[in-house]
Amino acid sequence: MNLQRDNSLVARILDEARSIFPDIVGLRRDIHAHPELSYEEFHTTELIANRLRSIGIEPEPPILETGVIALIKGSYSEERSGEDGPARTLVALRSDIDALPVNEENSHGFCSLEPGKMHACGHDMHTAMLFGAAQLLLKFRNELHGDVLLIFQPAEEKAPGGARPLIEAGLFERFKPQAIFGQHCFPSVEAGKVALSGGSFMAATDELYITVNGRGGHASAPHKAADPVLASAHIVTAVQHLVSRVAPPHEPAVVSIASIHGGNAPNVIPSTVTMSGTMRTMNESLRARLKKRLKETVIGTAAALGVNAELEIRTGYPALINDAAMTDEAEGYCVEFLGKQNVLDSEPLMTAEDFAYYLQQIPGTFWQIGTGDGQAEQRGNTLHSSTFDPDEQVLAMGAGLMAYIALRFFM
Repeated sequence: MNLQRDNSLVARILDEARSIFPDIVGLRRDIHAHPELSYEEFHTTELIANRLRSIGIEPEPPILETGVIALIKGSYSEERSGEDGPARTLVALRSDIDALPVNEENSHGFCSLEPGKMHACGHDMHTAMLFGAAQLLLKFRNELHGDVLLIFQPAEEKAPGGARPLIEAGLFERFKPQAIFGQHCFPSVEAGKVALSGGSFMAATDELYITVNGRGGHASAPHKAADPVLASAHIVTAVQHLVSRVAPPHEPAVVSIASIHGGNAPNVIPSTVTMSGTMRTMNESLRARLKKRLKETVIGTAAALGVNAELEIRTGYPALINDAAMTDEAEGYCVEFLGKQNVLDSEPLMTAEDFAYYLQQIPGTFWQIGTGDGQAEQRGNTLHSSTFDPDEQVLAMGAGLMAYIALRFFM
């Protein structure tokens, strides 16, 4: 395709994206006001299915209890036909649909109506953008020389996630995409820009659960107790050396203890303290080594202080590794659609995403789509915060970008 035709297609998609903007904003706000947690997205599933039907797309038979899979069939030119008919190719576009157990503290008119539940990670935005992309692909169906698989995935926020069960239930046996693409809102990136990274992009994540058992007693006589509070403090300090002394300096790694619970009175040493946290790594070798050393450190530190400790490590998502060639291809399409000045190189992130499971099966890439203004994080507008508030103007751009990438993939 020549540059003049590329520019024409971009302009036409942007015009159409602006025309559907009120519709996708409305969908986003509906989803935002009615958030549902992982594996509970029944209303959201029904809403998406009905909206797809309203534009002429019939959802596929359900694979899981929640979530929606749909197929858009494109047109096929004679030069793409083989002896057995048209050479059907397929690309997958994915969004996630679940919310977080967060109590919203924003003040706009479409805040969550569900106490303790909020779309604090932008999944409502992702869903609206994918639906918008579907609308655009239908409008440009005559120029869509392949099929597009829409994956509205449940349960990204809670292990084992929704991606792995979909794959295990036969998603890629029934549909065989040549590539998969996805995007995630990031307030740290300015609205109107995207950031991509080939190779290791997001971390593997494991959940840590520590129980320290001692012997309670009176706080005035700690020598008569076996203090799990003191031992817990030493454990928190001790596990920090794993990153600086076990992980190589060039290998990203994080070990964080994020919660500690024990005791309920100022003059009572409790018998038990519980802690939880997370470990993030970028490769399986370091992941296994840190797990082993973590157990040794927790148990050994506790024993040295006269208590015992148990450590449960719940294996989470693997590292998200973007296909280098597919990332380069997507980056080129992003430059065509957004302009070179709006396409950035991303550093690897220690956040995790179950999109990683798709990338273990087929080539693809996952990128950041900006929803901030350069100062969003300083105002507390961060992912997973109760005041997360992405720029809705991004919806038209994000929908258009996903549609454009799908169209260009087949050209």
